[in-house]
Amino acid sequence: MIEKINQLKAEILALNPTTAEEVENIRINFLSKKGKLTEIFNDFRNVSSEDKKTIGKEINTIKSELQTKLENWKTDLQSTKSSSANDLDLTQQEIDMSFGSRHPVSLIKNELCEIFTRLGFTIEEGPEIEDDWHVFAALNFPDEHPARDMQDTFFIEKHPDVLLRTHTSSIQVRCMEKKQLPIRVICPGRVFRNEAISARAHCIFHQIEGLYIDKNVSFADLQQTLLHFARETFGNDTKIRLRPSYFPFTEPSAEMDISCKLCGGKGCNICKHTGWLEVLGCGMVDPNVLEINGIDSKVYSGYAFGLGLERIAMLKYSVSDLRLYFENDVRFLNQFKNY
Repeated sequence: MIEKINQLKAEILALNPTTAEEVENIRINFLSKKGKLTEIFNDFRNVSSEDKKTIGKEINTIKSELQTKLENWKTDLQSTKSSSANDLDLTQQEIDMSFGSRHPVSLIKNELCEIFTRLGFTIEEGPEIEDDWHVFAALNFPDEHPARDMQDTFFIEKHPDVLLRTHTSSIQVRCMEKKQLPIRVICPGRVFRNEAISARAHCIFHQIEGLYIDKNVSFADLQQTLLHFARETFGNDTKIRLRPSYFPFTEPSAEMDISCKLCGGKGCNICKHTGWLEVLGCGMVDPNVLEINGIDSKVYSGYAFGLGLERIAMLKYSVSDLRLYFENDVRFLNQFKNY
């Protein structure tokens, strides 16, 4: 028995594993159910009573030392692997990395959000799947309004009261419901309309809508805000004009045009030889909308505006086809690296 123990100690002393696989093989060879150390434990039953204490202590010491060695070998091998992985090859040549760019719609969104936040507007967001109340009813849309028609709106078939929002005005309704007055918010987001896809239209696009409600808000406040936006976006020499229009949620309502940047207002194919380009709709919040949303229209007034981000990006970056924004063509996107 003593001879077997000494032979086992000599074997263990000669071990020098260099891989994790070798360490695992040593563990199996010595400590598994059929391992060499287990065989010695089995033979221990045949040792005389006077020798059991000495031999048992020796066997337990060998087992403990081997287990310690196994742990140390594992730690050393992991440390060596980690060290080699972190070694730097200072002679390695530089890797030519091609950096991407932000999407032009994201560039415009960030730019406009920055312009309006400097004027005191806060940014609000809301769900893309909405109900009829927040998209239409609370905004003074009559039941027979054509915007409710399936040709314009994506309704959820099983739930005719649930739809994909057609404008981010639904966020404005949520703000009027929950926020304390005065309210000064812009609402960026993606919207959906059941329209044919072409160079100038798409069934998915992005908007930023603004809402300001306080005491003594006038149309002149709206005009000055939009003039500031136009000049910050398109240049200090930009002119604007407001044309009478109609929206269910504003009264009076207007369409805003800017002077054409391509021809300087002289007239070209882009502006249809008028010298003006339409960019957004706006107006004073209809008193009915204020009352529907629990705001006293005799005390408070407000203005609202909404613009399409793709439309602004087309004008700013001279993009002729709106579909390019959705095709993810790297050749198109790479043109915006310097913006």
